[in-house]
Amino acid sequence: MSIRAARARIIATAVVLAALPTLAGTPAAAQDDGIRLDFLGERELPNAMPFQGTTVGGLSALSYDARTGAYYVISDDRSQTGPARFYTAHVDFADGALKGVELTGTHPWLRPDGTVFPPTSTAGSTVAPDPEGIAVDPRDGSLAWTSEGERIVPVDGPALLGDPWIRRATTTGASTGQLPLPPQLHMDSQEFGPRKNKTLEGVTFTPDGRRIVTAMEDPLYQDGADPTPEHGALTRLTVHDARTGQPLAQYAYPLEPLFAATSAGSTDTNGVSDLVALGHDRFLVLERASIYTDNNWKARIYLVDLHGATDVLGRDSLTDPSAPPVRPVRKTLVTDLSDVPGLPRVDNVEGITLGPRLPDGRRTVVLVSDDNFAARQVTQFIAFATRGIQGGDCPRECGC
Repeated sequence: MSIRAARARIIATAVVLAALPTLAGTPAAAQDDGIRLDFLGERELPNAMPFQGTTVGGLSALSYDARTGAYYVISDDRSQTGPARFYTAHVDFADGALKGVELTGTHPWLRPDGTVFPPTSTAGSTVAPDPEGIAVDPRDGSLAWTSEGERIVPVDGPALLGDPWIRRATTTGASTGQLPLPPQLHMDSQEFGPRKNKTLEGVTFTPDGRRIVTAMEDPLYQDGADPTPEHGALTRLTVHDARTGQPLAQYAYPLEPLFAATSAGSTDTNGVSDLVALGHDRFLVLERASIYTDNNWKARIYLVDLHGATDVLGRDSLTDPSAPPVRPVRKTLVTDLSDVPGLPRVDNVEGITLGPRLPDGRRTVVLVSDDNFAARQVTQFIAFATRGIQGGDCPRECGC
C-alpha cells in the first residue's frame, strides 16, 4: 500500500485505542522471571557544572564499554549551550555500593565534513540534531547515536523538517556513517510519521554486536494517540543489521496508560526513554513519564521479550482495523523507581545501561537523568545490581 493510500485509510478510520492490550506485569511476575534489582546508591552532579568548556546537562542516555570500563553519556543539547556532544565518565563501585561518578572527557559530534553541528535556524533551514540515545559497539568500541530530528509546521509558511537518524561514530565523535530508516519513520508535514520530539529515543547493540535495536519514544501519528490515563498506546522497536545498517524487523511495544499525573490531573505523556539488550530477544526497557509543570517524575523498568511478537516492518499503521491484528512484545514490570527504598528522589530518568559485574557475580545496572538544563532538576546516576541477568556480557570474541 502506498503512503498516500495509507493516509487516506487512516484518516477515514476511527482507531479505538481503549482496546489495546494491557501487558504490564507485576513485581511478583518479575521475580518469576529471575530479575530483581538491588539498589546500590545514587549520586548527583552539580547543576550547570562547567566541564572542559561545556555546561553539563541534558544527559539523556549512557552506555558502558566493557573493554575499557568507560561510560559514554550523551547530552541532548541541540548546540545551544555548546556543540552537540557526549561525555565519558568513570563510575566507582566499591564494597557493593555506588561510591562516585566522575566525568573524564567530552567530544562534540561531528558532521561528515568534520565540522560541529550549528544550532537550529528556521531562517537558514538548519536543523541541529536532538541527541537522545548512545550505544557502544561491543566488537570494536565504536559508537551509535540517535537524534530525534525536528518537525516545525507553521500555520503559514514552509515546514522545517529534519528526519530522526541513527549514526555511527568514532569515540572522538567523527562521523562514520548513517543507517537507513524504515519509510514510516521519516518526518512529514502532514500528520503521518513521527510526532515532534517523540521519535528515536533509545539505541542498544545486542551483546554480540550484530544487531542495533532502536526505540521510538511514542506512537507515530498513524499508530494512534499518545497514552492517556484510560488507555495505553503502541510505539515501535526496530532491529537493524549492524554491518549493513538495513532494518531487519520491527515490533510493536505497548506503552502503559499514564502512570503519573500533575496535581491538576494531567501530564504530558509517558514513553520509552531508553533500552539495553540482554540478548537478541530480551531487553530492559525504561519507560518515563515527563511532567515538566510540577517537576514530578515517574520511571519504570520492564523486562521485554520479542518472542512471538508480530514483525510489523513495512506496516504503515499498527492500528489499521482492515489489517491483520498485531501481537506486541511481551513485557514484565521489574521495578518502579518510586518504590525503591533509599532512593532520595526520582528526576527525569532517561538512560539505562548494563555496567560491570561486581565481585560477588551480580551485574550492575546504571541509570542517568536529564535535568533539562533546569535549576530545579538534578543530574542523577542511579545504580542497581541483579543476579537475574544472564545476557549482556561482552562476547567471547571481543577478548574482553
